[in-house]
Amino acid sequence: MATTKEAIQDGYPLPAYNYRVSIADNGDAPTMSFSEVSGLSQEYEAVTYKHGLSYVMGHTIVPGMRQPVRITLKRGIFKASSYFSDWLDATYRESFSDKVKRDITISLCNEAAEPLVSWHVKSAMPLKLEAPNFDPNSNDVAIESMELIAHSLSVSYN
Repeated sequence: MATTKEAIQDGYPLPAYNYRVSIADNGDAPTMSFSEVSGLSQEYEAVTYKHGLSYVMGHTIVPGMRQPVRITLKRGIFKASSYFSDWLDATYRESFSDKVKRDITISLCNEAAEPLVSWHVKSAMPLKLEAPNFDPNSNDVAIESMELIAHSLSVSYN
């Protein structure tokens, strides 16, 4: 029996270059372009538990508190775009408000731009906005970088 195209596609890893990023802002979630997305990881603190009989049975390692999710988004700077700096300024002005926290969805897509795997970042808030490196001997695009911190990360497979 011949292998179908769908079976072959399901058996191969997805390329990392075809992705979309949506940042929910006041009910609207426009898709934005980024040159790099990194930090999509979940991590738990390891806690060593020792009880009264641990000298006989040894200690136990259990998961502790979840570490906050730290994401870095990088994109080229545009002349008329100040989205990142406006968001960072709003975070500073309204630091105890949930209005500045935004949900982010990063979707890995197939060749038809349909999401296959999506990472959902809950309540992200900017911590750092880094300007590009300026080098007179280079023709590289000016890339700005924003570091975000978030409460949680979940993954859905479509």
